[in-house]
Amino acid sequence: MFRRLLIANRGEVAARVLRTCKRLGIETVAVASRADREASWLEGVDIVVPLGPARAAESYLDADALIEVGLRHRCAAVHPGWGFLSENAVFARRCEAAGLTFVGPDPHHMGLMGDKAVARDTMAALGMPVIPGSDGEVDSLEEARELADRIGYPVLLKAVAGGGGRGMRGVDSADQLADAYRDATAEALASFGDGRLYLEKRIVDGRHVEVQILADGFGTCLHLGERECSVQRRHQKVVEEAPSPGLSPEERARVLPLVADVVRRSGYRNAGTVEMLLDADGSLYFMEMNTRLQVEHPVTEQVTGLDLVELQLRVAANQRLPLSQADIGVSGHALELRINAEDPAQGFRPGPGTVDKLHFPQGEGVRVDTHLAQGDRIPPDYDSMIAKLILSGPDRATVLERARQAVAATVIEGVPTNLDLHGAILRWQPFVSGNYHTKSLEQDLHLLVGGA
Repeated sequence: MFRRLLIANRGEVAARVLRTCKRLGIETVAVASRADREASWLEGVDIVVPLGPARAAESYLDADALIEVGLRHRCAAVHPGWGFLSENAVFARRCEAAGLTFVGPDPHHMGLMGDKAVARDTMAALGMPVIPGSDGEVDSLEEARELADRIGYPVLLKAVAGGGGRGMRGVDSADQLADAYRDATAEALASFGDGRLYLEKRIVDGRHVEVQILADGFGTCLHLGERECSVQRRHQKVVEEAPSPGLSPEERARVLPLVADVVRRSGYRNAGTVEMLLDADGSLYFMEMNTRLQVEHPVTEQVTGLDLVELQLRVAANQRLPLSQADIGVSGHALELRINAEDPAQGFRPGPGTVDKLHFPQGEGVRVDTHLAQGDRIPPDYDSMIAKLILSGPDRATVLERARQAVAATVIEGVPTNLDLHGAILRWQPFVSGNYHTKSLEQDLHLLVGGA
């Protein structure tokens, strides 16, 4: 195992990686931008290194500075967490060239899966079910129009280098295609520096289901069950749960082993998430693969009893996975609520500021992942997520009730939060029944949030 690790991230992400490192006895080096220098979570780090101004491009996205810190402090490895440089194949390649082990897949697979069109074609060639669409990118509006006419509307234009819903446009009819193509191309170019698009059939009332996988360098690839991520707003996840209430046991038994086998045959190594779409008929289709740990990984940890960060580190240290597929069991149910410093009643406007009062619940089946302490300042420069409430229990009904009690017991003063929205979601009939899809929250948002 590594003696010293650079955590190339901040906030809740860095605090999560730090927790596992401390348990394993790994020394930690963390970086802090000017906006984060006084953050309380840094108190648990062995070595804290100042890293540039608040602007992420000059701090947490500065690959040169991060590699220099890792080398200067004799780190053996770099854990990128999620976000920032976690899926940047160039950064991973540069770490490896400098003698720093990158905790994640090799740069080749990061690049392969980072191109959404190539990833789709690769997975299809290996036998993964994929949504009907283009073979690779579409080179022109005319090509997109021809393909859309052939597979039928509605369709979805998606950025090849995309993520988080940027560079994505739904198209219901032929007369909408030109504007959607133009807008998606412009947004993809602005967001990723890459305006290429691909096109696929849009599944109406689909559900977002993802499969957590782990693979080592010795030919073992495991699936750790699935997560449901369909409670979304503008393609951003709000609530996640495991297992999915919408996936049939038959489809689970059919597709999850296939996912693990396809990923194994691709040669992938370390943790990853295969994101899939569940259609109204109950069939799963491959969408994309994220070559990192996900924000929502704790729900998988709660139902499997595994520490995914530890397993990431062991694989990166060239150790065999210490378990087989037969050793992995999914027990009970888990739910994650993303707590953001934002005001849903004001169009979800971010609300940076100082946390004047902070209290999170404790008790059976309650886990809180956060980097905050009372008195901490939430800077305006980064993502607004400040904590995750993770609830687990023997069944979904028990978890829902624990979640309601946990939300009611949470106190965050000084900044606006989406806690009230979570309280409403936990009593919202489509969610309580488990009968919801990726558009359900947006369709009913006016009922759940006044003025949103």
